[in-house]
Amino acid sequence: MLIDLLRIAVGLVALIYAADRLVRSAVRISRAFGVSVVLIGAVIVGFGTSVPEFVVSALAALSGELDLAVSNVVSSNTANVTLVLGSAAVITPIVAKWRIIKREGALMFATVALLAAFVANMEISAWEGLVLLALLGVSIWMMIRWSSADPEAVAAQIGEVDEAPGESAGAAPIAVWRSTVGREILVGIVALVVTVIAADFLLDGVVGIGERFGLSAVFLGLITGVGTSLPELAAGIAAARHREPELVLGNVLGSNVFNSLGVIGLAAVVGPGSLTELTIPFLAIMVASAFLAGVFSMSGQRINRLEGAALLAFFALYAVYAFI
Repeated sequence: MLIDLLRIAVGLVALIYAADRLVRSAVRISRAFGVSVVLIGAVIVGFGTSVPEFVVSALAALSGELDLAVSNVVSSNTANVTLVLGSAAVITPIVAKWRIIKREGALMFATVALLAAFVANMEISAWEGLVLLALLGVSIWMMIRWSSADPEAVAAQIGEVDEAPGESAGAAPIAVWRSTVGREILVGIVALVVTVIAADFLLDGVVGIGERFGLSAVFLGLITGVGTSLPELAAGIAAARHREPELVLGNVLGSNVFNSLGVIGLAAVVGPGSLTELTIPFLAIMVASAFLAGVFSMSGQRINRLEGAALLAFFALYAVYAFI
C-alpha cells in the first residue's frame, strides 16, 4: 500500500513537469515548421499521450482481459472530453474555431460513435480491428491535409522563445529554426518519454490500490482509463496555463481518434473475443460526453468556465455510476 502511494506521488510530480515541457516544445516546433498547433496537438501530442492506452489495452487483450482493454479506452475517451477538457476550460476558456469543429471535431465524434457501434454486440473480431487501424491511417492523412490548407498555419510562440529585437515577424520562424528547433525536438522527445513512463508508474500505483479492494474489471477500466488519460490531463492543463487553447483541443480530439481507432484496433487484432462486463450504458455515456462537448464548442465557438465545470460534473457522475 505504501509503495503504491509512493508510485502515485512520484509519477504525478514527474508527469506534470514532463507534460508542461512537452507542451512548450510542441508549440515551438510547430512555429519552426509552420504547422498549425491543432495538428501538433492532434497528431504529435495526441498520439504521444495515447501511448499508455496502447500499452495497457494491448497487454490486457493479450492476457485475455478484453473487457479491461475496451473499458480502458471507453473510460479514457470519456475522461478526455469531460475531465481533461473541463479542467482546461475552468483554467481558461477553450476557443473552438468553426473550421476545427467541422473537421477535427466531427472526425473525433465519428470515430467514437464507430467504436461504440463496433463493440455494441459485446464482441470484436480481428478483421474489425484491421478496419479500425486502416481508418486510423485515413484519419491521420485527413488531419495532415486539413492542416496544410489552414490559413493560420504558423503557431503562436510561448515561453522564453521571443523574437529578437528588430526581427520581422516573417523572419522569426527562421530564427527559431536555426537556434532552437533541434534542441526542442530532443527535449520534446525526452519529455514525451518521461510523460509516458511517469503515467505508467502512476498507473501501477492506482491499479495496485484498486486491486487491493477487489474492484470489478469495469471499474478497474475506469481507473486505468483515467490513469492513462493523465498525460492528456497534464498536457491539457499545461497548455491552458500557457494560453494555448487550440493545443488543448487538438490533444483531446487527436487522443480520442487514436484511442477509438488505433488502441481498440490493436487490441482486437492481438486478442479478439467477447465482452462480458462492459454494458451499453457505458458506450452511451462515452458518445454522449463527446456530443455534449461538441454542443458546448458550437455555442459561441468556445467552452467557457461554466461549461467546463459542467463537463467535470458529468465526469463525476460517470465515475459514481461506474463504481455502483
